[in-house]
Amino acid sequence: MTDKRRSERLPINLSLNISDLFKQDNKLVISDLDSPIEVVDISKHGIGFVSECILPDGYFFNAKIELGSEDSSIFTVVKIVRSDALSRDQYMYGATFEGISDTISDLIDEYAKKIKK
Repeated sequence: MTDKRRSERLPINLSLNISDLFKQDNKLVISDLDSPIEVVDISKHGIGFVSECILPDGYFFNAKIELGSEDSSIFTVVKIVRSDALSRDQYMYGATFEGISDTISDLIDEYAKKIKK
């Protein structure tokens, strides 16, 4: 997958669960998906993750990302922007944070400092 991020990718290992996918107009398209994903990297603008499910580009989901503790949690809407098949049953995705705030950017900066120590 080509690196298209505007900011540095930081390795991370956490699990999320996608339950609903929706389009930009907030129209729920897929519900009760229960798709586990493994987030493998994070940047100020998005995440890279792996899933066994085929997820459509251009769709959104809500995410809570904990960067080490409950106090450093990010609540955001994530948009799937690209995908790549890694194998028959595993797919790599790139996703962007929608409406990112300075607070989220600061939390990711703090996380970068912690992992670079």
